[in-house]
Formats: sequence, C-alpha cells, structure tokens
Amino acid sequence: MPANSQTDFSILDQLSAYGHKKLVFCNDPDTGLKAIIAIHDTTLGPALGGTRMWSYATESEALEDALRLSRGMTYKAAITGLNLGGGKGVIIGDSRKDKTETLMRSYGRFIKNLNGEFITAEEMGTNTRDMEYIRMETNYVTGVPESIGGAGNPAPFTAQGVYLGIKASVKEVFGTDMLAGRTIVVQGIGNVGEHLVALLRKENAEVLISDINQEQLTYVARKYKAKPIEADKIFTTEADVYAPCAMGATVNNKTIEKMKFAIIAGSANNQLKDEVVDSELLLKKGILFAPDYLINAGGLISCYSELTGFGKKRTVQLTENIYDATRSVIKLSKAENISTNIAANRIAEKRIADIKKIKSSY
Repeated sequence: MPANSQTDFSILDQLSAYGHKKLVFCNDPDTGLKAIIAIHDTTLGPALGGTRMWSYATESEALEDALRLSRGMTYKAAITGLNLGGGKGVIIGDSRKDKTETLMRSYGRFIKNLNGEFITAEEMGTNTRDMEYIRMETNYVTGVPESIGGAGNPAPFTAQGVYLGIKASVKEVFGTDMLAGRTIVVQGIGNVGEHLVALLRKENAEVLISDINQEQLTYVARKYKAKPIEADKIFTTEADVYAPCAMGATVNNKTIEKMKFAIIAGSANNQLKDEVVDSELLLKKGILFAPDYLINAGGLISCYSELTGFGKKRTVQLTENIYDATRSVIKLSKAENISTNIAANRIAEKRIADIKKIKSSY
C-alpha cells in the first residue's frame, strides 16, 4: 500500500508536538503482533517504560496513548531522581484472547533491535510471565519473576507510592496524614488497585471501590471490607480522596464539574484528559491534584532497582521519597499560584535541563 503523505505528516507532527525522539511500529503477520514503541527522551538514560496491551478502537488511539504515556515516563524518572529516560510500548489486542508466547517473543525481538535504547516492563494487560517470554529474546526487560533473578511484580511498590502520595496530600488539606476515618474512592481494583485498598484499609480508611470486573469487585469488597459503588455514582459521591487506578482521562471538564472530592491521587497514568485545562479547573475549584506520574513512580523505581542491582531495601527507601517529593510539588504550587501539574513539570524539566548541560560538556 502506498504511503499516505497526509498520515505521515500527522504522525511526524505529533512527534514534534510531544518532543519525541523516536517512534517504532512493530508488525508481525506470523504471530499477529501489532505494536507501537514510543521513545520520548533519553537525556537521563535509556528509555524505560511498561508495555500495555489493550483493545484500542483505532490505531490512532493506540498511537496517542503511546505518545502520552512515554512522555509521562520521562517526567516520572526525572522527578524521582532516576537515571532513566521515558518510553512506552502498546500492543493492540485483547490480552485475554490474543496474547500468546509467540506474540510476546516476537515483540521481544523488536525491542532487541533497539539495542538498549528502550527497556520494557509489565503494564496494564501484561504480567511477569509475559516479561519472561520477552526475556527469552532480549535482556532489555525488567519485572521478570524473582525465580529467574528479577524483581518480580512492581505493582506493590506502585501502590506504596500512591499511598504515600495520598498521605502527603491529606497532610496538606487536613493538617495530618492520618487516614483513619477518611473516605477514599478507588476506581479500578486490579493489580495496583487491590494493593492500594489493602494499605488504606490497614490504616482504617473507609474505602469505596468500583471496577468493570464484577467478580474482582466482589472479591476485593469481601476480603478488605470495602464498599462497592457503581461507576456512574463515583463523581457524585462525597469523599475525601478520589484514587483513579485504571484507565486515564477520567478527570475532565465534565467530571470535575460534578466532583465533591478534596483530593485526587491515584495510580492511573494521564488522569487529566487535558493537562492544561483540567489542572487549571481543579486549581480554581480547590481540589488538590497529586500528579500521577510522581506518585505512581514506585513501579518504575522497582524496575530501576532491578536494572542497577539494588535490593528491595533500597527500592523501599527510594519509594518512600515520594512523600516528600509530593510535599515539594504542593509547596511550589502554592508559592507560585500554579497547578500542581505545572509545578511537577517544572521540577522534572529542570533536572533534565541540568543533566543535559553536564552531558554536553564532553
């Protein structure tokens, strides 16, 4: 099929708009693999990012997800003080039906051909077993099972970071970071969401949960004594904290108008549908937003520890820094009267710019 010049321009235009370095399209008819790898920035180190497998409605939607997620990974690594760049992989397909060993290994070969510029890990729709398949074809993968020398599932560390981000935000709004008696809505109770519910209930917070998987919803509700609520009731529910832990863009002009939350702090990537507009709306409404790429960085920290040979003790120490980092973002936001999203971006961008000066000197 001949190239469509309009489509080519549109893709390159999107790369320029987001400031990306490279975009790789992966197509293997023999295994059914259709994937996109987006490399945003490698100033601080190789681009590390999870691989998401999702039934995207269109390839354009998959591309948009890859671009936004990879950019977020750059900022996540920068603000957390890690020597990593930002990248992301998305595989187009239903992870419950389309995923096979050969598909994942084929994807691993595409990663191998990038010669270490991109390193992946598990994300929504992928797991440690999938990372093991990728490892059969390339070493540029993290989050592999502990039984073969990896750090295992990074989800517990992601949940720990979000938990600390919630506590730092609660401290700002209510004067104490104690969560006992606070009402928290957790939307999405998959791998990360369930771990977060466990941490919140351990501190005697009242937890309301919602998920499209009814079986998981019932299981988590019973196990942790959490209260299920319907998805369409989330944004009219009065609660102290809204913790989105599934897909992004749930915070937008329509939902913000309905919100009765004091704080938004969750693990989902790209929670704001429009970073500029929605962060300003939250600021005006007085809802404190804990930037997602900051407080969900625990998983990335776990992968970084695996790459560098750090043990779990060091991973825990680095993850605990998320509390103070969140407080620093809030402090800058208040001092400059800017949204927390812009404040976090400034801190991340300054580190990238500073390191770029060092690297350009030799």
